[in-house]
Amino acid sequence: MAKFVSVNEAVAHIKSGDRVVMAHAIAEPHILVEAMVNNAANYQNVEIVHMVAKGKGKYCLPEYKNHFTHNSIFVGGVTMDAVAAGRGCYTPSFFFEVPRLFKKNILPVDVALISVTPPDKFGYCSLNVSVDYTKSAAACAKLVIAEINDKAPRTFGDSMIHIDDIDYAVEVSNELIELKKPKIGEVERRIGENCASLIEDGATLQLGIGAIPDAVLTFLDDKKDLGIHSEMFSDGVIELVEKGVVNNRAKTLHPNKFIATFLMGSKNLYDFVDSNPMLEMHPVDYVNHPCIIAKNHKMTAINSAIQVDFMGQVNAETIGYKQYSGTGGQVDFLRGASMCEDGVSMIALPSTAAKGKISRITPLLDEGAAVTSSRNDVQYIITEYGIADLRGKSLKERTKALIKIAHPDFRDDLMKQAQIRFG
Repeated sequence: MAKFVSVNEAVAHIKSGDRVVMAHAIAEPHILVEAMVNNAANYQNVEIVHMVAKGKGKYCLPEYKNHFTHNSIFVGGVTMDAVAAGRGCYTPSFFFEVPRLFKKNILPVDVALISVTPPDKFGYCSLNVSVDYTKSAAACAKLVIAEINDKAPRTFGDSMIHIDDIDYAVEVSNELIELKKPKIGEVERRIGENCASLIEDGATLQLGIGAIPDAVLTFLDDKKDLGIHSEMFSDGVIELVEKGVVNNRAKTLHPNKFIATFLMGSKNLYDFVDSNPMLEMHPVDYVNHPCIIAKNHKMTAINSAIQVDFMGQVNAETIGYKQYSGTGGQVDFLRGASMCEDGVSMIALPSTAAKGKISRITPLLDEGAAVTSSRNDVQYIITEYGIADLRGKSLKERTKALIKIAHPDFRDDLMKQAQIRFG
């Protein structure tokens, strides 16, 4: 059997009724996915499973509804409408537990579509910027089809797959998708400054992606010996490495190493991680496991939200009934940081939405909204107006603390709602 084949021959091995798990985010194998969509007439009811999609997501379009169904574990821009319209579905899961869905045959994997680097002299390919659930999907799949991309960065750690474990391979030479740098406005800057005030020298950080995490990083120049143990990190971290702020020296777990499970950013980031012994990529059931996270010194987790209610319940994934994103790793890191003796966890969000028309601090979550993080998991809630420490506070005390960091335009109404509820 020939291992190296044309892209059309590779996807011809997908069969109707198969469950196809695609590599995550930037590592999505775009040439294979495009060929699979072009071959749609030969498939019926192929289930496509993945988290964040960074490709075109054509398999979600109405014209392919009899050929493909998307099962999303983290809804995104190109998949949201399909899930809302019933051409797809959403499966809730903590990020660290996604590999278990494959390993325990809860979601048996027929085909894994992955992206890897060319093999080294020992035959090992790197899963480059997506190890997360991708490695376990490949290990559990009946059939592994890979793009071997000579432009993908080689990352170290538990990030390798042997060429013998790939059934069909297609050689490509494609630059990775780059993310535009988010725009940091005054609101994000103030939130970032508030978050940074809680970060101590020697802390190990988990940061997401977007304007708020990037704003936090701009206020860390005066910190010392910061480390990274995060599901992902982006370009802002590299700037702090160059300034000597992030060096991983104080880490108690994997000292002197960046630890991540996937990466998204610019070519500068991909060049930084390529063959860099300072970075280790590991599967998400290791990186995001709360018990592993808790082993880090001064573990400090920073995540975002859509809204927070008076009890401290956090909705980070729905707008009303509409699934907007997913659970992701938020709860993994909130709980891991909470289990860490000197850990800190933050939920950071602007005080308003819809150009100031809606308060994100609210008496009740919207009808249909998901509770991403429970009121028992939350420590700090942060907006541009301040920091609310909810740990150890009664519901009435939490409400008062949250109203203080709500937008001033909404505080009077929120106080009235609080008086109705608590007297």
